[in-house]
Amino acid sequence: MDRIKIIGGQKLNGTIPISGAKNAALPLMIASLLTPDRLTLKNVPNLADVNLLARILRNHGVDLAVDGKRTGPAQHIGETFHLSARDIVDTVAPYEMVSRMRASFWVLGPLLARCGQAKVSLPGGCAIGTRPVDLHLTGLKELGAEIEIENGYVIAKAKGGSLRGGRVTFPKVSVGATHNVLLAAALARGETVIENAAREPEIGDVAECLVKMGVKIDGIGTSTLTIQGANQLEGAVHSVLADRIETGTFAMAVAATGGDVTLEGARPELLKTALDSLAEAGVEITPTNSGIRVVRNGHGIDPVSVETQPFPGFPTDLQAQFMALMTRAKGTSVIRETIFENRFMHVQELARLGADIQLHGDIATIKGVKGLTGAPVMATDLRASVSLVIAALMAEGETMINRVYHLDRGFEQLEQKLSRCGAQIERITG
Repeated sequence: MDRIKIIGGQKLNGTIPISGAKNAALPLMIASLLTPDRLTLKNVPNLADVNLLARILRNHGVDLAVDGKRTGPAQHIGETFHLSARDIVDTVAPYEMVSRMRASFWVLGPLLARCGQAKVSLPGGCAIGTRPVDLHLTGLKELGAEIEIENGYVIAKAKGGSLRGGRVTFPKVSVGATHNVLLAAALARGETVIENAAREPEIGDVAECLVKMGVKIDGIGTSTLTIQGANQLEGAVHSVLADRIETGTFAMAVAATGGDVTLEGARPELLKTALDSLAEAGVEITPTNSGIRVVRNGHGIDPVSVETQPFPGFPTDLQAQFMALMTRAKGTSVIRETIFENRFMHVQELARLGADIQLHGDIATIKGVKGLTGAPVMATDLRASVSLVIAALMAEGETMINRVYHLDRGFEQLEQKLSRCGAQIERITG
């Protein structure tokens, strides 16, 4: 099993290209199930989750061809996927695949909308909370789906063989449920209104792609989406937007270590709240023609308290990384996690490096320490993994991070991007 070794204490200087967003690429790939025509997706990141979803889609009958990465000035522009689902050969998404990645559950809506039926395993993924699928199922029922759960599978059928438009009002914001209902509504007869929809940029990116495929959608970027279902969708060409979580992660790494790094391809408007928190901590953030520049030279880290919220609030996917940064702040900061109940599993591992963190329910109180010290640590989930990388970059001596397969699910060429900017980091295989 691979491990990552880091010798801390090096400032980061240079340029880091930002990859396409995993959280947009996955539902965009799933959208290929909605049309018999070719869907071409550009700037797709080469990640374990993307490769797993490709296998799942092939199981349903999707043909996939991949163009390689570019070299030179536009190297952050990722792979190009050509997806063709002319014939859906199987409407079953089996446990052995769906259990490994939660987002694969989103095939339920498109399969149901196009084929009138689907059988999809209940999902797996990171162990960061229960994250029930009841909102997904309630939303699809509003579009005319009849749903049963048997032996760990969701068995869904469309009344009369096809979904119909309806009004879906989510009692709380859910990114996954919004994706699932949005994709299903694209082929539902008539108008669908989704109220209290998640506003994350990745949902807007999927909606923009659906518009290119022939769906009329009003309210993109707002909490109310109005979708006019189409009888059949066309192919399209769409580029995956830049990964705001990767952007925030590398910005926090620079903030933690000091230095001067340009994040090429980053879009600052996608994570304004997180960048504002970094600025409050004493980090200089400057938009450039090619992305953003992150600088911290000489100034210490000021304590900042944050509370995770749905977009446009502070992202839960950056909470662990920000906590790692705050372990070296000049004072006490408080982080409240409001999205997932189990997302503090990195705290014990940060403590192994010398962090002073106290937990009380959904609140973590971090007292900044003068220094961290390298130690063996273990990753527990995707974002926790990269928080340990940030802490290790600050720590004195050697840190060995185990179970780094979590990192491969969401960060493309992490070690290469950091080492090119001066980090002493290497992957040890086996």
